[in-house]
Amino acid sequence: MAQGPTLLLVHGAWCGGWVWEPLLGALRERGVSAEVIGQLPSAGPDGAELAGLAADVECVRSRLAELGESVVVCGHSYAGVVMTQLADHPAIARSIYLAAFWPGEDQSLLDLVGGRPPEWIVGRDDGCLAITDDAARARHVLFADLDAEPAARVHEQLVLQSAASFLTGSAAISRSHPVTYVLCTEDQCVPPALQEAMSAPADDVVRLHSAHFAQLSHPDDLAEVLARVVDSTATAVA
Repeated sequence: MAQGPTLLLVHGAWCGGWVWEPLLGALRERGVSAEVIGQLPSAGPDGAELAGLAADVECVRSRLAELGESVVVCGHSYAGVVMTQLADHPAIARSIYLAAFWPGEDQSLLDLVGGRPPEWIVGRDDGCLAITDDAARARHVLFADLDAEPAARVHEQLVLQSAASFLTGSAAISRSHPVTYVLCTEDQCVPPALQEAMSAPADDVVRLHSAHFAQLSHPDDLAEVLARVVDSTATAVA
């Protein structure tokens, strides 16, 4: 059984901590102690209450302070931008980017996708971004490897995302810990070619035959990967 550092799971845009639920049981079976960020301030149902990237970074920083030393942080999609701002945090033993955006200095998430949101992201007058109401389109882009009914349920749970969180450039921070990139090879949201480019600085890259939400469609496969990374990190810091 894998033992060692706490695994902190950070959700991506339009989501909440619920997105990790299918994964948690598989992690427990492998002896991994996992914690979840319940809700980043940039995502939620009320656009007037949403914050930007800085608030998300502080949310994760506060949780790290509660957990103490030797934490492995796994961030999905947009959460990679958040993790990049914590590259020198002394409590983080390793970062895991799961089909995640990894910006360079002064790059924003929007920069990484070509300067404008794709057509399945809907801009609103209140400064928020929403996922298209077209459930079939959302399924194709985000979770094509889920059956139609569970995909529709996930689509219904998605919330609003602040546009500001996609527009803020990344700070120049020297990384103090190693990085694993988990590349989802069937991803239609963050194209595999973009993931390949972003993962170039990683210490190791693991490829999963999965669409964008591997934690929903392939929880056992992903849990196996994460357990191995946590276990190897425990050995390295022992």
